[in-house]
Amino acid sequence: MVSKRPPRWYFSLRSPYSWFAYRDLMATHPQVLDAIEWLPFWEPDEETTRLLAEEGVTLPIVAMSRAKNFYILQDTRRLATERGLAEITWPIDREPCWEVAHLAWIAAEDEGRGKDFVAAAYRARWQEGKNISEPEVIAAIARELGLDAVRLSTAAQDADLRKRGAALLAESAHDGLFGVPFFITGRDKFWGVDRVAPFVQALRGAGLPVAAKTDVPDPATHADLLAAGGDAGHAGGCG
Repeated sequence: MVSKRPPRWYFSLRSPYSWFAYRDLMATHPQVLDAIEWLPFWEPDEETTRLLAEEGVTLPIVAMSRAKNFYILQDTRRLATERGLAEITWPIDREPCWEVAHLAWIAAEDEGRGKDFVAAAYRARWQEGKNISEPEVIAAIARELGLDAVRLSTAAQDADLRKRGAALLAESAHDGLFGVPFFITGRDKFWGVDRVAPFVQALRGAGLPVAAKTDVPDPATHADLLAAGGDAGHAGGCG
């Protein structure tokens, strides 16, 4: 008998929508993040795209229109305002290589620190306005977590991590992902930050312990959570 896959979510360290979903779950249902499987998604570079092509996998990523880019800028500011967050200063990603951060996540996950790495990377990008495609930024995060700074900061140069990363992206394609955040439980799929609550409700219906956190702070008192940061989202479209 084929074992049933656990509930899971696809996150991206690039996407502001994925960060909002992470923040919302941390504030209201942190136990959900402990109970589900975490899987990364990013726009692959040329080498990862080649590895995917060898397996016959094409990700549903298309070029973003100028109109969509402007919409996402406005939409993200609205979502930040709703959460009582400060004005967003968008980071400038010049020729980003998203493997740098996401393959580093795999290396951190190998050490049982994947979730801690995500928290630190989100803080670096969205609160501190740092470029997480820069190896030195990843090295600083690794040192902060007590992890191997060289291994994490050079993860994009590691052939094994490259292959494992490509396999995770292929898994996203098999799961039908077309944007992040993307949640799955059983046959049900939920796309977008506005689907966090329905996903939690589905978990509750499946019998998972997802009681709401009782000491949720007033979002208006936490404007410091976003001193800087932002992103136009994935070309393929993020929730």
